[in-house]
Amino acid sequence: MWKQALAVAATVRLSPVRRQLSISAAVNYDLLHSVDENFREVCKIAPSPKKVTPPLPYSIVKGALERSDGQVLRREYGDEEISISVMRRALAIPSRSGDTKDGADDLGHDFINELFLHVSVSRPMRSNSLLFLCGLYPDAVGIHSVCLLSKLTPGLYQGRVFLELDQKLRDQFCLYLEERSVDERLFPFFQSWLYQKDHHNLMNWFSNISKFINDIKPT
Repeated sequence: MWKQALAVAATVRLSPVRRQLSISAAVNYDLLHSVDENFREVCKIAPSPKKVTPPLPYSIVKGALERSDGQVLRREYGDEEISISVMRRALAIPSRSGDTKDGADDLGHDFINELFLHVSVSRPMRSNSLLFLCGLYPDAVGIHSVCLLSKLTPGLYQGRVFLELDQKLRDQFCLYLEERSVDERLFPFFQSWLYQKDHHNLMNWFSNISKFINDIKPT
């Protein structure tokens, strides 16, 4: 009788634990199922275009798609190496009263896509390099700042604010970049590149989430 009573008591004490494990397994299963469904939906959306080709003479840096940041394009210009990285920024600019355009949203905002470029100009055997921060648009490139970076002296004076420079000097900097093929022709490439990279990152995110829940170590 005592053995039977102890067995029943043990069963009662373990039931909440078993119930919790059962609920946890069910939650994990439902989450994995949902992640898998979303992953399959993303797989159906093929990046367009499938092959992104930069304008000549630029080439895509090997492994750029897999990295979270860093250089995307590279080219040589004489003894210089030009490398470009990109990021996206969406600016919401309030529309003027009564100024409506086709496709304007209900909030009264015109959404302008602006891409930001970091353009690095370096030379072999030189410890410093020129770094341009530029805004890239479908029809233009605008320089926001110009810095002279040094590996040996990180605190090197960076110069004046670009808009405070003489107009002629600003124009010459623009021509300097144009001569190195940093112009609006890069815009369609980077638009496609960022779309493809977003798709690539999202697929990896779903895959890594699934592995984590399944307790599978990443390869």
